[in-house]
Amino acid sequence: MSPAARLRRPRPDWLKDPKIWRTEVLAGLVVALALVPEAISFSIIAGVDPAIGLFASFTMAVTISVVGGRRAMISAATGAIALVIAPLNREHGFGYLVAAVILAGVFQVLLGAVGVAKLMRFMPRSVMVGFVNALAILIFMAQVPEMHDVPWAVYPLIAGGLALMVLVPKVTKVIPAPLVSIIVLTVLTVAAGIAVPTVGDKGALPSSLPTPGLPDVPFTLDTLTTIAPYALAVALVGLMESLMTAKLVDDITDTRSNKTRESIGQGIANIVTGFFGGMGGCAMIGQTMINVRVSGARTRLSTFLAGAFLMVLCIVFGPVVSDIPMAALVAVMVMVSFATFDWHSIAPKTLKRMPAGEITVMTLTVALVVATHNLAIGVLVGTITAMVIFAKRVAHLAQVTAVTDPDGSTVVYRVTGELFFASSNDLVTQFDYAADPDKVVIDLSATHIWDASSVAALDAIETKYAQRGKEVEIIGLNQRSAEIHQKLSGELTGGH
Repeated sequence: MSPAARLRRPRPDWLKDPKIWRTEVLAGLVVALALVPEAISFSIIAGVDPAIGLFASFTMAVTISVVGGRRAMISAATGAIALVIAPLNREHGFGYLVAAVILAGVFQVLLGAVGVAKLMRFMPRSVMVGFVNALAILIFMAQVPEMHDVPWAVYPLIAGGLALMVLVPKVTKVIPAPLVSIIVLTVLTVAAGIAVPTVGDKGALPSSLPTPGLPDVPFTLDTLTTIAPYALAVALVGLMESLMTAKLVDDITDTRSNKTRESIGQGIANIVTGFFGGMGGCAMIGQTMINVRVSGARTRLSTFLAGAFLMVLCIVFGPVVSDIPMAALVAVMVMVSFATFDWHSIAPKTLKRMPAGEITVMTLTVALVVATHNLAIGVLVGTITAMVIFAKRVAHLAQVTAVTDPDGSTVVYRVTGELFFASSNDLVTQFDYAADPDKVVIDLSATHIWDASSVAALDAIETKYAQRGKEVEIIGLNQRSAEIHQKLSGELTGGH
């Protein structure tokens, strides 16, 4: 791009409109505050120092704000990645964890380059709804420990925080309601000396920026074979969660995103995070909902500032941040879980109209994600189940009707519907091999051959007629069907 063309490029929206700039800045601050306890908690799950999770959240958010394909989506250290990477850290040490994060990033770049994002088109809506509802439940469940075995004052603080987030938007939308709630509850607990769990109780905040370096591992084939399975798992889980979250943000904002760029961007962000000694990460549904749905952010600025503010809060304002009561952040996340859940999907009116198969897929996806705390398992099983239900439904669409010529010398079978592995299984049984005349015509002008199973079924039909000395002629094939039939016929069943 020439310098002149570069100068002619339109400025970002947040530079044109002060209101947008204010929204993005305040949204980034709210997300940064919410990231602190989450990143520390995920560090504990992964078995690393709290600073490692905070560093990962900083580098992931800042990097993805530049290279990502979905504006306003937040990427940081996540529980899903922590669960995958924890066994490697426990068994081989932190150096291997960092090396696996870097390799996972490489895998994500490669997967993004070969078009893995295109697989999102096969994601059924029922799986997407189940994914969203399961995440809402998981976000709420993650807050339950913060409400168990705590001082009684925690409960009115949570209730007060929720009330503020409901009432503040009715008065003003200039400042995000979650930020008002966090500030008010923090000032109240500090001023009144109310003893409740705080962010500082989760762990020490870092006092300096992370520095780049190579992982402390031997650069050998043995190391590669050790980290590769974990790296591939991190890459797949991270991409699945990120692409699903990106699609959700697309729907909320009514805008499109570049999923291929997002896939490659996630890889670049993890590579950068690994070289800075972070634990890796991916898109965060909870913080993304705070940013997009609750705070109204729509640009990359909020994502960048979420990471930048996180480090500023930890390094410059560490003592202040440490005094934030966990009750304030619990209230924010409870509100997020409520806003994330698709309540329309479980309304009696909706359930009455929805096909039983769709309800089954949605329920199964929710149940598996909540039971395993693994988004990949729930989404994968839900998608496979949806495909099986679809295949079973369309397997009966292939119909065969027979018309015999008046002279009785020829019978014409007309096949309608789609021929693939499920529907073609019953095709062989729909012909009268013994009673039909010597000339049999199979008209496929109203159908399409999709796979080898269908060609094998047609070969079997021809073989059965040939065994009785009868001739079969197949007519009406469209170009694609004719090509696959000509290529495979006689090669699958050993000839007629």
